[in-house]
Amino acid sequence: MTHPLDHPIWSALTTRQRTLAEGGTLARRYPPAVAPFADMVDKSPASFAALAALMSRSDIAALFTPDPVNAPGEFKILLAETGEQMIGTPAESPIPGVEPVALGADDVAAMMELTELTKPGPFGPRTHELGTFLGIRVDGRLVAMAGERMKPANYTEITAVCVHPSHRGRGYGQVLLAAISRQIVARGEQPFLHVFSSNSSAIALYRRQGMEIRRRLHVTVLQKPA
Repeated sequence: MTHPLDHPIWSALTTRQRTLAEGGTLARRYPPAVAPFADMVDKSPASFAALAALMSRSDIAALFTPDPVNAPGEFKILLAETGEQMIGTPAESPIPGVEPVALGADDVAAMMELTELTKPGPFGPRTHELGTFLGIRVDGRLVAMAGERMKPANYTEITAVCVHPSHRGRGYGQVLLAAISRQIVARGEQPFLHVFSSNSSAIALYRRQGMEIRRRLHVTVLQKPA
């Protein structure tokens, strides 16, 4: 039986986040303002055609799949790399006087500014709608954040873990990882995350926090040529 995390995007868009899904039985995606992620029921020509029908010329589709994606000629491959899928509950890492705060619609501008600077992965104007997002503010400025993204079956993905360059090395990332994970586990779900295979420092950090690599996935970003 296929594990829901082997196809996390498809699993999420056909289970707990199906009300967000655009598409149908062959291809589904999140609304572009929420996330650029999409997947197909299989890699048949009909499924690729269904995915193409969902996309405008300016859209991209980011896929996380167990095997490499061989896209037909109507698509341009913008990125083809591998990522590690890590699972586990990060250890508590409290810092005296540092308390994460909930982030929401009023914080979108600050969240977008921080993610543009730190590049933790795609983050759009509606990404915060996918789940809980927590941040750390210093002198009123958002300097670190983390949140929830894909929700396949009984799993919840940790995402957008980022710290402003001038505030790194203070343990803020570990505090937020633990805080987000604590909320996920309290709901009876299991935390997981994705990180590019080349990001050895992040992988080492997540390992130190108690997470382990579950498997490697292929990350493919497709675009319809103009």
